[in-house]
Amino acid sequence: MDTLTALLAGFSTSLSPANLVAAFIGAGLGIVIGAMPGLGSVTGVALLLPLTFGMDPTTAIIMLGALYYGCMFGGAYSAILLNIPGDAPAVMTAMDGYPMSQRGAGGKALFAANISSFIGGTIGIIILTFMGPILAEIGLMFGPPETAALILLALCSIGWLLGENAVKGLMATFLGVLLATIGIGVTFGQPRFTMDSIYLLNGVSFIPLVIGMFGFSQLLDMMTFRKSGGAGVSAVSIRDSLPAFSEIRRLVPIGVRSGAVGTFVGILPGAGATTGAFLAYILEKKVGGNGAAMGSGAVEGVAASEAGNNGAAAGSFAPLLSLGIPGSGTSAVLLGGLMMWGLQPGPLLFQTRPDFVWGLISSMYIGNLMAVLAAMAIIPFLMQLLRVPTALMIPVITVVCVVGAYSVSSSMFDVWLMIGAGVAAHLMKIAGYPVAPLILAFVLTPRLESSIRQSFDISNGDPFIFVSSPISVTLITVMLAIIAFGLLQISRSRNRI
Repeated sequence: MDTLTALLAGFSTSLSPANLVAAFIGAGLGIVIGAMPGLGSVTGVALLLPLTFGMDPTTAIIMLGALYYGCMFGGAYSAILLNIPGDAPAVMTAMDGYPMSQRGAGGKALFAANISSFIGGTIGIIILTFMGPILAEIGLMFGPPETAALILLALCSIGWLLGENAVKGLMATFLGVLLATIGIGVTFGQPRFTMDSIYLLNGVSFIPLVIGMFGFSQLLDMMTFRKSGGAGVSAVSIRDSLPAFSEIRRLVPIGVRSGAVGTFVGILPGAGATTGAFLAYILEKKVGGNGAAMGSGAVEGVAASEAGNNGAAAGSFAPLLSLGIPGSGTSAVLLGGLMMWGLQPGPLLFQTRPDFVWGLISSMYIGNLMAVLAAMAIIPFLMQLLRVPTALMIPVITVVCVVGAYSVSSSMFDVWLMIGAGVAAHLMKIAGYPVAPLILAFVLTPRLESSIRQSFDISNGDPFIFVSSPISVTLITVMLAIIAFGLLQISRSRNRI
């Protein structure tokens, strides 16, 4: 049975009334969960998983897959409107989405995020449909040395590309790496930099950190610099926020290439949607026509980030279904669900349960469509947030920040951590240090550390394992070229002075 025939047979399964309702419910819940700081797709799928045990496995996975997509859509809302990313992938969206919202273009940012999410997700699903098993095999080529080289490349790119000053960008990156090393070490199990605090044994919690550095610091900015909130954009209407056809046409190529990059990243075990969004953002900043404006409120930044993380969400299903290897935290939870339903992911799954596999893949098209329709439908209600005056917005943001931080582990320590992170980010902005490199380095460092440790275990301590494959050699060469180019730019700027 060829791919198109199998896909059509899958649509006959996914278009049943029960599965359509499951996809709609999953997409709606995903948007709500994704928009709430402190939750995210992993939490959402984990919470809903026990409710699906009595359901048909195909219907259950369709609902959970739609919830996964909905979370990718919803994470952008709080990032754009409140500068509080709903989940880690939305960190890149906040960089351009919130500045657009401040100048009265929040509606355009929301529409651009939804359109790009749909395009990126669709590209990822198409690639998964026709190249799923092949993609999974490519993902297996990335062992610990290759993964370490890829993350090192990303870390070196962060400081140069996301900071107006390359030196300050790299310093922010190093600070993120240091924060990520707090807690029990992943290699030897010894506490590091915990200052004998039991609250830091598990490390610095990501959610309070990101809420503080984006949301609470923005609150301090509003109070310190008397920034205007919604009062300055009270005249914005839905009609004004609708993107023109020319703007949509400009978003399509961004969505296609960012979705393709995200899909490739999604197949790599442990990479996740955050890395997909970041690498897609970097690509657009380098090759896009408006790269210089990205970071200060360019719609291209919103589009690249959202298309990248939705492509990664689709890509993570390739190793899950073909090899039984989760490509992200969310797909790891889904893997547990598959096993509880009596299904064994792997190459034989396509032969033993084609109805399940192709029903899931076909439902991803439907779930992606339902997610974008549901996301578009609530934009008029979200637009009302743009009209809220600063005097009312400040207490609202304060409550969201405190509740979001406290909800992680019901601990006041996380609330104080959030406040401290907000003050630190506020001071960093005053001194001209970017916050985004710190957050992204914090997310990527644990994976880098474990990959390096695994590489040394495989090679018995031989460092030449990092140059033993063409993939790692290529990635390291590109990393060195980026560093050399950055140093050359710094030297030229000093000579001009």
